[in-house]
Amino acid sequence: MQHHLPGTHALKTMNTHQKALSVNLDPRRYGTFAEIGAGQEVVRWFFRVGGGAGTIAKSMSAYDMKVSDAIYGRASRYVCRERLEAMLDQEHRLNLERLREARGETSTFFAFADTVAAQGYKGGTECHGWMGIKFQAHPRDEDSQIIIHVRMRDGETALQQEALGIVGVNLVYGAFAFNHEPEVLVDSLLDGLSTSRIEIDMIEFSGIAFRRVDNRLMSLKLVELGLSGAAMFAANGAVLQPSEFLYRKPILVERGSFRPVCHVNLDMLRCAHEKFSLLPDVKGKDVAQVMEITMRNLKAEGEIDRRDFLARADVIAACGMNVLISDYFEYYRLAAYLSQCTKERIAITMGAGSLRELFDEKYYTALEGGILESFGRLFKNDLKIYCYPLMDRESGELTTCDNLAIKPELQRLYGYLLDRGGINNLDNFNPDCLGIFSRDVLRKIGDCDPSWEQMVPKSVANVIKERKYFDYQCDTAPCAVPA
Repeated sequence: MQHHLPGTHALKTMNTHQKALSVNLDPRRYGTFAEIGAGQEVVRWFFRVGGGAGTIAKSMSAYDMKVSDAIYGRASRYVCRERLEAMLDQEHRLNLERLREARGETSTFFAFADTVAAQGYKGGTECHGWMGIKFQAHPRDEDSQIIIHVRMRDGETALQQEALGIVGVNLVYGAFAFNHEPEVLVDSLLDGLSTSRIEIDMIEFSGIAFRRVDNRLMSLKLVELGLSGAAMFAANGAVLQPSEFLYRKPILVERGSFRPVCHVNLDMLRCAHEKFSLLPDVKGKDVAQVMEITMRNLKAEGEIDRRDFLARADVIAACGMNVLISDYFEYYRLAAYLSQCTKERIAITMGAGSLRELFDEKYYTALEGGILESFGRLFKNDLKIYCYPLMDRESGELTTCDNLAIKPELQRLYGYLLDRGGINNLDNFNPDCLGIFSRDVLRKIGDCDPSWEQMVPKSVANVIKERKYFDYQCDTAPCAVPA
């Protein structure tokens, strides 16, 4: 399945041969290809199509680890971002030092690099790689850079190598042809491929050509186009590769709309973290806490509203939290994804209302085993659910996982999960947070009722007021007095 943005790209897509030849025939492009692991799959295209002498200054593969260390310095792992950036920096610097005086007025120098672990002959290898290009968009220009992380889904080494070569050519061509249209560039990365063969779960643009690019929007685009099931970024906006960030860490996730983040969201996370951290195999470890937004939530009103997305991202960042965007609406799919990122314990915290919804069988009709299969997958690796109470606004009564109303035919299943510790009650909550609901905050913001500021962290209130998020207008226009 091809993914394309509307517009000219879908109409004028070139195949891999045409893209490589186009780069070779452009007299401005001149640079180095450095590839570790999986063979010289990308540069092979540029040799194969002809005209490579006008484009390729050098091609190399420092395959031996000691040789690679001698050239690029030691790295904690050989297939990692650290190694890729060392390769790009070193090779691009050498090109500029050696060639700038001779042809710098007419050439745009570049360095392409990848470090990849493809399927080995023994099998069992995590098939993934880091790939990037550092380049000049114009002669004598400052540097620009694109880095991606890929996962190869083909079962055979030769097919993985083929797919790697194609996505590499797409990246090189895209860097030159679409650097002024980064969303088109993202869309073009799987030209000639499908998401069943290659997944791209991280992309980062930097440098002069991409000075106006918000990498959080590019992360969103990866998931929106189906190039990845999830993408992640830090509180400072830096793009994270999920499996690298979550590697060997216990994970605690809170799913929500976060429109905006309220005191109750942070209290839910605090309570769950306190309980989760007491588990013997979690105690003393650095727990990765993540706030997750699903694509279904972002598309609740149709198309994604970019400003609304950035508003949510900014209020989460104001709380110092990492953001995960996922296309895993079903919790068992989220659990399966996270279990690929870490071998440590995983926990999800949710309100009692969400827990009740988790037992709604309408969400599992696509599974042959229905709700039993979904829960088998969800709790497969001893995942923990921590349930935050829900307060009835009229009676003040609390709904907890101990008195949650479940359909009679599912009561025994629910009791089993409760008894074995799969579902856990959060009794360490702050009572002052129970009456806070994000929909009330949004309404109060729209009504210019200043009491909303007491319902969110101060840092969140400041961001909302400074950037006029969630239709905040109270500083710029007179407010109608509610009747």
